[in-house]
Amino acid sequence: MTSELLVALPAQPEGVPWPTDRWPEGDAHDVDRARLDAELARAFGAESARAFGAESTRAFGPERVDLGESHALLVVQGGRLVVEEYGPGVDASSTLTSWSMAKSMLQAVVGMLVLEGELSVVEPVAAPEWTDPDDPRHRITVHDLLTMRPGLEWLEDYIDGEVSHVIEMLFGSGHEDVASYAASLPAVAPPGERYVYSSGTSNILARFVGDRVGNGRDDTDAFLRRALFDPIGMRSATPRYDAAGTWVGSSYVYATARDFARFGLLYLRDGVWDGQRLLPDGWVDRARTPQADDPERLERYGDHWWVYPCPHGSFRCSGYEGQAIVCVPGLDLVIVRLGKTPTEAGPDPLLLHLAEIVACFRRSARSGR
Repeated sequence: MTSELLVALPAQPEGVPWPTDRWPEGDAHDVDRARLDAELARAFGAESARAFGAESTRAFGPERVDLGESHALLVVQGGRLVVEEYGPGVDASSTLTSWSMAKSMLQAVVGMLVLEGELSVVEPVAAPEWTDPDDPRHRITVHDLLTMRPGLEWLEDYIDGEVSHVIEMLFGSGHEDVASYAASLPAVAPPGERYVYSSGTSNILARFVGDRVGNGRDDTDAFLRRALFDPIGMRSATPRYDAAGTWVGSSYVYATARDFARFGLLYLRDGVWDGQRLLPDGWVDRARTPQADDPERLERYGDHWWVYPCPHGSFRCSGYEGQAIVCVPGLDLVIVRLGKTPTEAGPDPLLLHLAEIVACFRRSARSGR
């Protein structure tokens, strides 16, 4: 797929302030309110829907799988926060776990280094585990890691009791040095040939980024704040590091729902924030251009972002148990959903829930989008 087939990314509407310091708020427009209220009721219960003005809520049939706990749901339309709802014990100041949404932030940080001329996506990663020139892993590039095609052995399975590299890396023998654990696994395919979704791949890339910006946790953290978090106002954002000083970029950034929405808006605005280009021209298109079909999901995979086939060009960050930041260029929307959806339900019920929220909105007659 080429960029010519991508839905155009909308600019910030004239007169709408950037949410670096605070979110501009407003009322949703061009929306089916009854349909939206029904989805809010599904996520948070009838009291939530009534808080948004619904006189009654629609009953959901048994075919609608339980979403589990919904902790936060935000909708940004035209750069303004128009829906903001929280579950019990959660509010606008609560910091919540990104899980694998951190992968998309890692993609942003790689882009920022490309913009500064500090790395190229075609250069070999040169991991210390792959120093032998005859080792096939020696040829793995940044691009191979971004597209989940390094050719390394990996099983991404979160079911307790199963053999799983991701569980062993995050919680078992690999947790003190996540990148070394992943990079030490053998090659099972040539680099660039086979797609396998892998949190280990992301952590190899995170270590490479850390090595490029300095030496250790402090330098990595300083770069993340200077290049990404501070310019867009993600003041709550807190990455987590392993004992080796590597950002666990596969899984861990803690932030408020509003700050996750800021990150989504950065991508919806093509990597430009308040007149400043933070990501290279075309970098967001890399993220949302499908590189592979995932056999276990309705989505396709781009550059550390998921691409959902819909007429509005949706692409999203996705995390364990139903974390999501959805960018919808055709409707100028960002949707943030944070919660705890049972893993046994699979990704489809949550995707359908998010698709239903998107379907509540219509193209804006006032903007022409």
